[in-house]
Amino acid sequence: MPLAQNADEISDIAFGFMGSKALFSALQFGVFTHLSGGEKTAADLAKAAGIGEDAMMTLLTSLAGLGLVAVEDGKFSNAPASEAFLVKGAKYDFGPYLELQVGKQMYPLLDQIEDALQGKLKDEDTGSYAEWFSDPEEAKLYSESQHAGSLGPARQLAKALDLSTADSLLDVGGGTGAFAITLCQKNPQLKATVLEFPNVAALGRRYVAEAGLSDRVIYDDGNALETGFPGGQDVVLMSYLFSGVPGEAHEDLIKRAYDALKPGGRLLIHDFVVDADRSGPKLAALWQLQHTAFTPEARSLDAGWLEEALTKAGFEAASVDTMIPEMTMLAQGVKPA
Repeated sequence: MPLAQNADEISDIAFGFMGSKALFSALQFGVFTHLSGGEKTAADLAKAAGIGEDAMMTLLTSLAGLGLVAVEDGKFSNAPASEAFLVKGAKYDFGPYLELQVGKQMYPLLDQIEDALQGKLKDEDTGSYAEWFSDPEEAKLYSESQHAGSLGPARQLAKALDLSTADSLLDVGGGTGAFAITLCQKNPQLKATVLEFPNVAALGRRYVAEAGLSDRVIYDDGNALETGFPGGQDVVLMSYLFSGVPGEAHEDLIKRAYDALKPGGRLLIHDFVVDADRSGPKLAALWQLQHTAFTPEARSLDAGWLEEALTKAGFEAASVDTMIPEMTMLAQGVKPA
């Protein structure tokens, strides 16, 4: 990551929250969806969104400054990325993930980051995923928005992996089943078990049923840190799990995955991982910091440690490679045959 050289670069960081809120507000008022039909004026959009024209003009101007919309002759239109990823119902729409989980849940949680870093969270603060997901409404909001955010990475993983010879998958902390569903759709011989908190599992079964996969994707209700892993697996997947649990649990999770795998089975760990020299990537590092806000014992995971941990646990051909550029990496290891 290039080092900052001037005050403007510091200002961009300090004022970044304003851009985030502009994006979240635009999603809440359906700006990108309303613009999908073609160019519109601020007055058109204000009427469609149910807010004042002056307020809409201010919002649209901020979006234009961020490069999310174009403006010409007083009419606004979507940027290519906004049209592809932020329009409701678009194939790759992940707006609900950004608006609901990041904007409504993650963003406010950062207010407790200083206390979390000092190990001084208050009684009313969120202290873990287990605590968070014990509330059905919070679990629903997080999980349904996360489903939208996970479909893209799940499709990417399905394209990158050859699972044609795998019959069984254990998805540890698999949420509403975005990865399990996508991998089973790509591999018709594959059956999956998703281990997840009860309130999330209840939602996941609905997504599985809607995909017509209830006979191939089942749920095991429980906390991944406490519940035993069913054995005889060809693949064990842990996506976004390590970043949300105490760092001291990582080695045990790797060992339990090793024990659950058949000889020749494969472990997949997908998460926010920084480079071994800890120089970045920026987004991966910031996501790790964000998780610390409500899991103070979380560990900043780097590629060097992760590859070494897999090898130490007995896995062969351990590797860690970029998955979502600048954000996540995929670690793999094979249990000796």
